Amino acid sequence: MAMNVGNGKDDDVMMEINTTPLIDVMLVLLVMLIITIPIQTHAVKLDMPQNLTSQPPEVKPDVVDLEIDFDGTVFWNGSAVANTALLDEYLKSAAARNPQPEIHLKPNRLVKYDYVAKVLAAAQRLGVSRIGFVGNEQYMD
Repeated sequence: MAMNVGNGKDDDVMMEINTTPLIDVMLVLLVMLIITIPIQTHAVKLDMPQNLTSQPPEVKPDVVDLEIDFDGTVFWNGSAVANTALLDEYLKSAAARNPQPEIHLKPNRLVKYDYVAKVLAAAQRLGVSRIGFVGNEQYMD
């Protein structure tokens, strides 16, 4: 920006161009150019392999219902287990199967945790890896 100061001659014509509007227009055009660059140029094209073979049907594992009653009685698929040796035998046979059956453990809300912990420890010791708790809605009251 040019300014004429103290010459005393106000009749002279100013010969310098004002570049401020030119710079403003150039900055606006630069911003518009940056904004309008297509986003697609930032994409990386990958040719992914196609799966030509069909997937085999997923084998659903068997489900074993393991219930623990309020007095510590263990039920394997609805039938009472007489002793811990028989429970260990059931768990060992379940661990040996391929695929392992899902064991749904449903303890009664009044059972002592000691009984549940013993069953879980036996399952872990014998190699059962697919065990989960069901019936948790009874604890929501």
